[in-house]
Amino acid sequence: MALDASDVEAVMELAIAHERVLRADEKLMLAPLARLALSADYSRTCAHLRANPAFGAAVERFEVVNRDLKALMTDWQTRSVAGATLPNDHTDTAYDNGIIDRLGRFHDRVEALLDEFVALVPRLAYYRDGLLAALERSEDGEIAFVSDVGCESYHTLWFDLHEELLRLSGTERVE
Repeated sequence: MALDASDVEAVMELAIAHERVLRADEKLMLAPLARLALSADYSRTCAHLRANPAFGAAVERFEVVNRDLKALMTDWQTRSVAGATLPNDHTDTAYDNGIIDRLGRFHDRVEALLDEFVALVPRLAYYRDGLLAALERSEDGEIAFVSDVGCESYHTLWFDLHEELLRLSGTERVE
């Protein structure tokens, strides 16, 4: 259910006034005490999910494919030139298109997993749908949608999904 923008703005202004949300330029973030309260709320509201073996197994599979995406993003952001690893300046369209093709194959592999998460937690459809949209825009030549932090890129959405899965499952990031 979509909310009216003016209603959302009113709630955010109230949260700012009560110091539950902080404004940094045009961005909003939870205040430290609100973050702590949210964390406690996740443990209460997600107890059933955390006890669900299907959810736990899906999170474990996510962690495995997450390593594959990290490697793919490293290849997107860097190039090997004469034995040296350099930043990818994205002037080699063939190289970039090859990475985008790999991203498409990666997405094909994880679609069923994303669907599993949506079946367990319907609001995660936002990430599933956003990842597909970012992939499609990347395939259409908008390369910012591979990993740019200034838009809802594949990498940005994947990172946010990972953070949400960590909160839902009550687990820590594997480095």
